[in-house]
Amino acid sequence: MSAVAPETQDALAGICSGDVTLIEQAVGLREAQQERTGLDGRTFALVKIAALIALDAPPASYAWQVANALEEGASPDDILGVLRAVAPQVGGPRTVAAAPEIMLALGLSLPDDGAQGG
Repeated sequence: MSAVAPETQDALAGICSGDVTLIEQAVGLREAQQERTGLDGRTFALVKIAALIALDAPPASYAWQVANALEEGASPDDILGVLRAVAPQVGGPRTVAAAPEIMLALGLSLPDDGAQGG
């Protein structure tokens, strides 16, 4: 096994812990991607959440994209609207799988097992 430089180890540790700056450096600058789309920041962030739902993305993806959406002026109701909008196209299982990830990304507690939504 090759030696790992301390800078590499620090960068990987930061990415694992969700350091947004390091993640943006690792996957490209969000602003440059947004500029190419012609979308405003709020719309861009909401579209990316829709894509995460459609792709059945890993949980860490939601934490980052929901934070970006809120930073760009989207509300939790807007994010719920995205989930509702894509549900007919992506199907129930992906919608149900995304809902708790969105809740956690919004800082909400998950409902207890068997609890009814309210």
